[in-house]
Amino acid sequence: MKSYFKLTKFGIGLFVMISGLAGYAASFSVGQAIDMIQPILLVIGLYLVSAGSFALNQAQEWQFDLQMPRTATRPVAAGHIEPWQAYALGILFCFAGIFALYLIRPSSAFWALSTVVLYNGLYTLYWKKKWAFGAVPGAIPGAMPVVIGYSANVESVLTPECIYLFLIMFLWQMPHFWALAVRYKDDYAKGGFPVLPLRLGVERTLYHVGLYTFAYVGVAIAAPWFVNTHVFYLIIILPLALKVLWEFFKYYHSEGQTKWLPFFLWVNLSMLAFICVPVFDKWFFYFISVASV
Repeated sequence: MKSYFKLTKFGIGLFVMISGLAGYAASFSVGQAIDMIQPILLVIGLYLVSAGSFALNQAQEWQFDLQMPRTATRPVAAGHIEPWQAYALGILFCFAGIFALYLIRPSSAFWALSTVVLYNGLYTLYWKKKWAFGAVPGAIPGAMPVVIGYSANVESVLTPECIYLFLIMFLWQMPHFWALAVRYKDDYAKGGFPVLPLRLGVERTLYHVGLYTFAYVGVAIAAPWFVNTHVFYLIIILPLALKVLWEFFKYYHSEGQTKWLPFFLWVNLSMLAFICVPVFDKWFFYFISVASV
């Protein structure tokens, strides 16, 4: 089971399911009735697609993982699971997850299939191996869970709420990944991946981390222009956005050496808050009014 959880990256899968549910909740008008079968199928579909996609990724990259101390203990690289087993599990899970999402709405299945193609196809096979800025287009499939969740209830995803959620998850991934790339640049060098710190150096990488951090925080601060936020925006989102900026400045002045973990953790925590708090804020006063009746 330990190997299975490592193969399917269960911790990241939780992020995927939470963000998908946030997108799903954001798609509803306040007070609109929810069919409880839909969110259950959504969680199952998102889990299976994400777990299958991660299993496929480790089957595709086990030889690279073996070269890097940080990833050498992954189950396929360590020999606990054979590559063909990871491929079989990954393909089975992806198809099952896409089918579960199809039962909700065909467009949700389409977005899920697109995510697998982008992540396990273009990103894993080309962008990550050939391009120092591969994390930028690679952030598209990483931001798709909110779109999949949103599309489970409505056909069109070109709404301010869905765009806000997508931008938060898209912009978050560059500070998240490049902070790891700076910390483990020697590992990536052994694996042969042309990550930004190896191609441009740590100083230039920190500049790009700052660029995307400011854009990420800027979208969060602009949340009232995208979603219907109230008091929780001022109480949680705004202070948290300023905290992320403060942690970045400390990380930047340490030249990426000593303050990377607090910045990394605050960026990850803020992402969950930035996508969940506006949704909670949207429904909070409705539930208060219902409870008071």
